[in-house]
Amino acid sequence: MIVVMAKDSSAEHIGEVERRIESHPGLKAQVFNGIERVVIGVLGSIPPDLKDEIELLTGVLEVVPISKPYKLASREFHPDSTKVVVGDVVIGGSEPVIMAGPCSVEDEEQMVATARAVKASGAKILRGGAYKPRTSPYSFRGMGIEGLKLLKLAKEETGLPIITEVMAPEDVETVAEYADILQIGARNMQNYTLLDRVGEINKPVMVKRGLAASYEEWLLAAEYVMAGGNDQVILCERGIRSFEQYTRFTLDVAAIPVVQRMSHLPIVADPSHSTGRWYLVTPVALAAIAAGANGLLVEVHP
Repeated sequence: MIVVMAKDSSAEHIGEVERRIESHPGLKAQVFNGIERVVIGVLGSIPPDLKDEIELLTGVLEVVPISKPYKLASREFHPDSTKVVVGDVVIGGSEPVIMAGPCSVEDEEQMVATARAVKASGAKILRGGAYKPRTSPYSFRGMGIEGLKLLKLAKEETGLPIITEVMAPEDVETVAEYADILQIGARNMQNYTLLDRVGEINKPVMVKRGLAASYEEWLLAAEYVMAGGNDQVILCERGIRSFEQYTRFTLDVAAIPVVQRMSHLPIVADPSHSTGRWYLVTPVALAAIAAGANGLLVEVHP
């Protein structure tokens, strides 16, 4: 359920609505400042008489039940498309944003050279993995804190904001010290303890779609982050598992316009990990942008 406040409602009116909602056991009020109005989300099991109670309060324009299981992420709750701002970069604005860099951070020379190259090519955000989830336990699993330090060095050299993956709840605080955007990888999309933890920080979070996740499951993962108080969420379509083995995964291009109808959150696409073949990155990236993607996450090596 959402409470839409009147344009002339005061801070006192909004505070009273919050207090009234949270006077009910198990309910939480979450305030969002929209372009034209303040909207208050009601989280929890809604009592049958709450709607009538809240409608009587001063400053309330209307109370709207939300039918979707993902409340805060739904376009019903937030009709205007969300823009996530990272420094001077706007994700979800009028221009698609390119985030580029190596899959794994390996050494200083690699990171600085790549950062300079992607900036010169028009990328606005530098990506790089310091912690890497691997199918095989024998594969390189990232440099950890040393990788984060190299990302910071590359940022100092170029001024590019950093996006990198966090894999464990206990690493969130450390990664947040270095990263401008924290990435939740496909394999961790349903790691609910991790989602809860990144919901507590004041940094943008990118939620990648799981290998076999439905649109609703994906948006519910974003909901976990938002329910924790962090509304700076970006979605990333990175391909799903299918019967086709020629490409690494199958990029679900239709997900982009469909999810944009379902949710107000910005969505980007990963044409590199989805295809696994360098010569497919450009055409698949163009397809994603044509479908309306707000940006791309591209793997680049010097």
